[in-house]
Order: sequence, then structure tokens, then C-alpha cells
Amino acid sequence: MRLCEPPSPLNAEEKSRLLRFGAVIKAELESSGQPLALVARSGLDLSRFGLRYSHAGLSLKASPDTPWAVRQLYYACDERQPRIYDQGMAAFLMGSHEARVGYVSAVLLPDAEGAELARAALDNPTALQVLGPVYSANSYPFNLRYQNCNQWVMELLAAAWGRPGTDRDPRAQAQGWLKERGYEPSLLDVGWRPLMWLGELIPWVHSDDHPAQDLAQSRYRVSMPASIEAFVRAQVPGATRLEFCHTEAHVVVHRGWDEIAEGCVPGEQDAVFVLD
Repeated sequence: MRLCEPPSPLNAEEKSRLLRFGAVIKAELESSGQPLALVARSGLDLSRFGLRYSHAGLSLKASPDTPWAVRQLYYACDERQPRIYDQGMAAFLMGSHEARVGYVSAVLLPDAEGAELARAALDNPTALQVLGPVYSANSYPFNLRYQNCNQWVMELLAAAWGRPGTDRDPRAQAQGWLKERGYEPSLLDVGWRPLMWLGELIPWVHSDDHPAQDLAQSRYRVSMPASIEAFVRAQVPGATRLEFCHTEAHVVVHRGWDEIAEGCVPGEQDAVFVLD
């Protein structure tokens, strides 16, 4: 989920910190021996919904940009158009709205599933077949009207693993496969209907694709990094997860499906790299 307000400009020290943070992430991905990682970064503050991560993409060793660049959907605000974009890891990290503390999640897949998803992600026709024409940050995952960045990842995943035929719209097939497999999007409980009305004044937020029952209860169901990870964990035995974070003083690398403590506080088994 990416909005049009750019993050605050970074000073030289902050840029240097994120470059070193990115180098740690890339080194871990390289050492995994896998061709791809499902990655997500913190950005917008979604803590009121119990969410740490807002924006997901696919980090690819064989990226046409640079090794481990992130292929992702982004919303071109000036054009009011969604695009598929390859972005180096450092630039991906600089899209966060918080420079002092940042988090990144990376899910690694077994060889077969990882190779299938990497092939689909690197095949431009496949990546574009599941690109929706109209962006909505809060798009409903089982409707073709809109799409957000995380839903594009989910539909690409379905195209790679679901092996759809050619008799239906690729996005419809992808959404059908996800529904059959029990995909559960993240629940965003807005809690107050007027906030939903105010949201509709923003050109990249819509409600007309959501079920009436959800709207009546002031909630949205949306593809978010947390729901992507939960689906992959349930569907792919052997998938593993890394989590990274940085402060102004250190970088933490954590292994496992639980999250690093708020404030980037390392656990006993975590690796810690001091930033000079």
C-alpha cells in the first residue's frame, strides 16, 4: 500500500544507514541460495490495525535492474496509473516514512515454489496479465474493479502456482484460485463510518468494490503483507521467514514467523550488527 505523499527527505547519515541496512538484507538473501524472496517493508503507520507492514514485492536475484531488486506494483500519482516497477533494495527501503527505525520481512520458499514464482515474476507478459487497470489502496481482493500493490503480488503468486488455463480472464482465475485455497485478506476495522466517507475523498481510495455487509460494519478486507505471509505459510510447507530491522545504532536479523519486538529490540537468538 503506497500513497502519494512522499516520505520526508533523508539526510546523508540516514541514507548511509539505509544503504548498510540494505547490504545486510541482500547478504542474507544471497546466502539463502534461493532465487527469490517475498519481501515487505514498514512504511505507513498501520499500528491501529495491528499491522507492521504496508507494502510487499518480490526481491529477485536475477532482477533485470540489480541483484535482489524488488519487483512491485506502484501507483504513479501524476499519471493516476498503476505500474510494475523494479527498484533496487536501497531505494525500496528509502520509501519508508520512518527513517530512525525500519522493518523488513522476507519469506523464503522451497526450491520448486521459489523457482515457479521467480519465473512468473520475471516473465513480463505474466506479470502484466495480472496487473489491474485501476489502483485502489484498499481494494477488495475478490473483485476485479481495483487492485492494490499487495493484491498484485497475490495474483501473481496464484498465476505461478495455480497454473491457470486460457479460457478466463487471468485475474479472475487468480482470484478464484485464491478463494478456493482459503485465502483470508487482512481485516481493517475502521470503526467509524464517517472515516470511511472521508477516505473516499482521496482519489486512490474506494469502497464500491467491497461487500455491503463489510461497509455496514465499517471495515475493509484488504490484501496486506501479513495476509500474504499467512497464506504462504499455510500453503507451502518448508517456507521460512527472516525479519530485519534497524535503529540509528544497530541492525537486527531475526529468524522465525514471530515478529521482532517493537523498537527493534533484539531477542536472545537474534544477530545484531552495530552501525558505527
